[in-house]
Amino acid sequence: MDAKTAYEQLVAWSKETSLLGSVMGVLGWDQRVTMPPKATPYRAEQFALLSRLIHERTTDPRVGEWLQIVEQSDLVADPESDSAVNIRQWRRRYDRMTKLPTELVAEFTRVTAIAEKAWEQAREKSDFAHFKPHLEKIVALVREIAERLGYEKEPYDALLDEYEQGMTAEEVEALFAPLRERTPQLVERIRNAPRQPDTSILHRHYPRDAQEKFCRLVAERIGFDWEAGRLDPTVHPFATRITPGDVRITTRYYEDFLSPSLFGTIHELGHALYEIGLPAEHFGTPLGGAASLGVHESQSRMWENFVGRSHAFWEHFYPIAQQHFGALSDVPLDAFVFAINAVQPSTIRVEADEVTYNLHILLRFELELALLRGELEAVDLPDAWNERFRAYMGFTPPNDAEGVLQDVHWSGGMIGYFPTYTLGNLYAAMFFEAAERDLGDLHAMFRKGEFTPLLEWLRENIHQHGKRYTAKQLVERVTGKAPSAEPLLNYFERKFGALYGI
Repeated sequence: MDAKTAYEQLVAWSKETSLLGSVMGVLGWDQRVTMPPKATPYRAEQFALLSRLIHERTTDPRVGEWLQIVEQSDLVADPESDSAVNIRQWRRRYDRMTKLPTELVAEFTRVTAIAEKAWEQAREKSDFAHFKPHLEKIVALVREIAERLGYEKEPYDALLDEYEQGMTAEEVEALFAPLRERTPQLVERIRNAPRQPDTSILHRHYPRDAQEKFCRLVAERIGFDWEAGRLDPTVHPFATRITPGDVRITTRYYEDFLSPSLFGTIHELGHALYEIGLPAEHFGTPLGGAASLGVHESQSRMWENFVGRSHAFWEHFYPIAQQHFGALSDVPLDAFVFAINAVQPSTIRVEADEVTYNLHILLRFELELALLRGELEAVDLPDAWNERFRAYMGFTPPNDAEGVLQDVHWSGGMIGYFPTYTLGNLYAAMFFEAAERDLGDLHAMFRKGEFTPLLEWLRENIHQHGKRYTAKQLVERVTGKAPSAEPLLNYFERKFGALYGI
C-alpha cells in the first residue's frame, strides 16, 4: 500500500470513528437535559458499548500499519501541513490508547455514566456519602489509567496531557504561582475599598421566560446560529458539538438571581462559537478538533468576562435588558455593571467572580494532585476540601452541595481537567490583548453592538487552526509571548482598581 492510499484510509477511518463519537454526544446531551432517571443503568450500557467500539477502532492494528507507512513518506515533510498534523495527532492517540485495554475503557465509561446520576442525587441531597463509593471506583480507575499511560515525574501528568497536550503539573504550578501569591492581596484590597457594589439588585424577581428570551437575544447578536444549535436548561451548564451543524449550549435559571443564566449562556456560547469556527471540512480528523481544553476555555472566559462583563457591552445591551426585566427599571447602568463584577468570595465556582475564580481552580488542582499521588483518599475529600477552601476563601462551605459536590467533573472521571479553566483565563487575557493590538479599540465596537470583528479575528487566528498547534505554540504564535499570568493580573488591577477606587 502506498502512502497516499494509507493516508486516505486513515482519514476515512477517523471520520467514521468520530461519527460513533457524535452518537455518544447525543446520548450525553440527552442524559444531562431530558433523560428520565430510571434510564441511567441502560444509558451506562449504551455508553460502555459505544466506548468499546470506539476504542477498538482507535487501537485497530491496521491503524498502526497505516501510520507506519505514512510516517515514512513526504506527507510529514512539512510539520505544519494538514497531513503531518493529522498523522502526528493520530500517532499520539494510537500510542496512548493502545496502552489501555478495551475492557478498562468500557468499565471506566460504565462507572462514570452511573456515577454522574449518583452525583446529581448526592448534590440534591447534599450527601457526599451517597456519591463516595462511585468516586472511590473512579479514583482507582484513573490511577490505573495514569500508570498504564506512563509519565516521567507525576501520575497527574498522564491525565493532564489528555486535556492540555504537552503540559505538566510542574508547568501548571509555575504558571499558577503568581495567582496564588497576588490574588489574596487584591481580594483584601477590594474588601477594604471605599466603594462597594449593591449586589441585591441581581436577586430581585427575574421571570424565567424573560431570562430565556434575553439570553437567546444576546447569543444571537454575538453570533450564534440557531439553525445549527440549541439552548436548553440543565443542572450543570455545558456546551457540546455533535457535528459541525449541531452545536448545543445549556444554562440554568433562578428567578431570584439573574447572573447564572445570563453569564452561563455567554460562557457556553464562547465554547460553541469555537466549535462552530473549527474547519468543518476536517470534522472527524485532528485538524477539525480544538487545540486544547485551555484554549477552549479561553474562548468561553473571553466572551463571558472580557466582553460580557465589560461596561461597553452593557452600554449596548442594558436598555434592552431593562425592557425585558422590570426589576432593573430603577437601576442605573453603572450600578448594574458594578454588581455583575462584584468581587465576593463564594462557595460556587461557576458563579464566582473573575478574581476569586482561580482560587477555586487552585483548590481543585491541589486536591487532584494529592489524589493521584496517593496522599489523599476519596473518603477524605470533604474534610480536605473544607480545610483548603477555608485557607483560600476565609470561610467554610455550609454543606457538601456547596462544597465538594458542586462540580460534575469528578463524576465523569475528568481528573486533570480543572487546571484548563485557569489556563483558559491566562490565554484569554493574552488573546484579548493581541486582538486589541490588531483591531484597535474593541470596547468602542462593543458599545455599538459590533461583535463580528472580534469573532472573525478569533476564527482567523485561533479557530481555523484546529489542532495544528499545541496551546503553547498557538499562544506564542498569536501573541508573540510564552504563556504567562501577568496579562491577566494586570487586567485585574486595571479593571477592579477602577471599579472599586483602589
